Amino acid sequence: MAEAALIDARGLLCPLPVLRLRKVLLGLPPGAQVRMVATDAMALVDVPHFCEGAGHVMIAVVETGDGAHEFTVERGPSAPSTASGLTPEDI
Repeated sequence: MAEAALIDARGLLCPLPVLRLRKVLLGLPPGAQVRMVATDAMALVDVPHFCEGAGHVMIAVVETGDGAHEFTVERGPSAPSTASGLTPEDI
């Protein structure tokens, strides 16, 4: 399997980490994984909520020890993609 893309969302506040994650996931095929590092404490609530609502799978959340958390998310099969003609603004 290809290495997961990495999103550096350190220093970004809600809702920007989730918006970055959504944008990257829309461009990937189902089953592809993305890792995101975020320092915003609300990401611990927002990312799982986003995944559940958008049909993605939260694989792991790891505290990195420097005040950040690393999220690993797998693009879900039922989530819309850019191939469907939808853009991030449509969702």
